[in-house]
Amino acid sequence: MLTRAGIVGRVLIRLLRRVILPGALLTALAVIAMTSCSLWVSIKAAGHVYDEQTVPAAPVAIVLGAEVYPGGTPSPFLAARLDIAHRLLEAGKVRAILVSGDHRRWDYDEPGAMQVYLVARGVPAQQVVLDHAGFDTYDSCARAKRVFGIAKAIVVTQSYHIDRAVALCRAQGIDATGVGDNSVRIYRGPWAHSMFRERGAIVKAAADALAHRDPVFLGRHEPGIDDALRLS
Repeated sequence: MLTRAGIVGRVLIRLLRRVILPGALLTALAVIAMTSCSLWVSIKAAGHVYDEQTVPAAPVAIVLGAEVYPGGTPSPFLAARLDIAHRLLEAGKVRAILVSGDHRRWDYDEPGAMQVYLVARGVPAQQVVLDHAGFDTYDSCARAKRVFGIAKAIVVTQSYHIDRAVALCRAQGIDATGVGDNSVRIYRGPWAHSMFRERGAIVKAAADALAHRDPVFLGRHEPGIDDALRLS
């Protein structure tokens, strides 16, 4: 007959086999995945991230989408990205701007809001090209290459995101450099949330690049960038 200590021991052994060991294995695999993917992003982006003053010139700036408020006002994070692209254009570092974001619903239009913001601040409309199917960073980079024919670009986003964005664009065959914004660090809560979210996003980015998946919506070649560069 088992003693109380024996029964407890058996229960603990079953718990170890069924719960603790599988959980520990999953945790270890998750850590390995995050570490490996972070290393891939770091290697791909190394030497290609600059500040506004030192970034080499390129034909196009790619501004990645972010939240737009009801009524079409860009969030501070998105506005900061657009301001950098505007300054790059004024400085002669780029000749056209591709605004790439989410427009899968008619009542939510990131690229449209981005265009309105830039034009209202003096950017010629013909130098702003809209990508309405930049549903995530991978899609924006893949479409920049495969739909808009961009071979060389400066990617603009926040600094916590810039390595991943540059890595994904370079994985698509774009000679990409990047400029990251730090001005919105004053919004501590959203900034911390975005940095935490970036850990998982890095794993997805590496998986997408390894799988060479097609973007959600590919479509045929769009001549907008070619036209903008010809007119600039």
